[in-house]
Amino acid sequence: MSNRFVDRVVLHLSAGDGGNGCASVHREKFKPLGGPDGGNGGHGGDIILEVSPQVHTLLDFHFRPHIKASRGGNGAGDHRNGARGGDLVLEVPAGTVVLNEDGEVMADLTSNGMRYIAAQGGHGGLGNAALASRARKAPGFALKGEPGEEHDVILELKSMADVGLVGFPSAGKSSLVSVLSAAKPKIADYPFTTLRPNLGVVNVGDGTFTIADVPGLIPGASTGKGLGLDFLRHIERTAVLAHVVDAATLEPGRDPASDIEALEGELAAYESALDNDTGLGDLRDRPRIVILNKADIPEAEELAEFVRADLEEQFGWPVFVISAVAQKGLEPLKYKLMEMVENHRRENPIAESDARTIVRPQPVDAKGKTRDFVIEADPTEEGAFLVRGEKPERWIRQTDFENDEAVGFLGDRLAKLGVEDALFKAGAKAGCTVTIGELSFEWEPMTAAGVDLTPTGRGTDGRLEQTGRVSAAERKRASQVRRGLIDEFDFGDGEEADRERWQG
Repeated sequence: MSNRFVDRVVLHLSAGDGGNGCASVHREKFKPLGGPDGGNGGHGGDIILEVSPQVHTLLDFHFRPHIKASRGGNGAGDHRNGARGGDLVLEVPAGTVVLNEDGEVMADLTSNGMRYIAAQGGHGGLGNAALASRARKAPGFALKGEPGEEHDVILELKSMADVGLVGFPSAGKSSLVSVLSAAKPKIADYPFTTLRPNLGVVNVGDGTFTIADVPGLIPGASTGKGLGLDFLRHIERTAVLAHVVDAATLEPGRDPASDIEALEGELAAYESALDNDTGLGDLRDRPRIVILNKADIPEAEELAEFVRADLEEQFGWPVFVISAVAQKGLEPLKYKLMEMVENHRRENPIAESDARTIVRPQPVDAKGKTRDFVIEADPTEEGAFLVRGEKPERWIRQTDFENDEAVGFLGDRLAKLGVEDALFKAGAKAGCTVTIGELSFEWEPMTAAGVDLTPTGRGTDGRLEQTGRVSAAERKRASQVRRGLIDEFDFGDGEEADRERWQG
């Protein structure tokens, strides 16, 4: 099982949640009003994909697809910030392509040390010390930590090789790799011996190139027959395609020209099905070479020499007659492949770059500015509106709705961002439903927001007491009643609990 090759996996990622901020007041003898000293919560850990030269397959992720990073620590009093959650770094092989659930390419990891943040940890919530301002000198609330990103990503491994060997099963591709390089692939005389790409390094004079023997191709592979797309995925990056043709096959209807035409038909069908070619250009434009193998058999050598000129005229590609078993004709082949690879490298220079982290750009509008939010009509309810945007949705997640002061702070933030004015312009009316993120509420435009506050008790906001909204004190009393701590009709004035007095 340790030799199993896996080149496509689906990962279920859960980045770390951010820690909650702390609402604390400094308490010290002879200093009854020491001021807010609640610390911030720590950020949640990120999940990072990093290219490592020590990894060659996605096998580990096949058995452990559920990945979760650690949570950030909560803030504490005395200005103590919570610890940041540790980032989880997952090592992947070079040539790994990261796709989202819709199949869109998010990152193409081709160089050692390249990193991609696949799931970002949640931001830690601010403590009340960081929220203190001229309007709120001693905030009685703190912000909650944001949840980390949770989504699935698809990892696909595409071989990083200069030369890709294509051909029918048992055409001798693995044997050719074994004699041109130090690679030792499994070799046998039956179809689909090769179930994983075999990579080898070929030394030619002062130069080197890599060669890949990928699983054998059969007619219909582009539609999933045989090893299907598992084969075709690994030729997307190759600079040169080499057709390895079995000149000694005894199968009826098989000859070098028809084999090459069948292979080209599958490559053309696969090319037309590609939405995004993350290789080195279109497959149809890659330089080709034809290798007629098994010339150690007299009949095969005679056939190869007979059709060689016809193949060069028909396809316009160089043709070489070799025997991988007898190691015949290999030197001219190696130098020709080296020449084709060097030509490609000159025409497609790759800029040298240090290890870098791929970042995801923020969307911008037509004027090149990032949009904070947009207002849309709610398709599920007439007269309702949706507020979409990173900032307002983040603020909703950070708010403790059990604290009136925190709710008032949210209202001020939304008003300063322009959400209130935008709702007015969109035609919103008092009492209509407004949804931000996962929260829906009745819009109360008469509640003043973004104005100077009149100081009230910690955790309260005088503006909310003017509405029919249940206050924090009423919620606390209802909770005590549910837990049986107090009588529902006892008002704490020393008089006997009485339902009629409660009713008015």
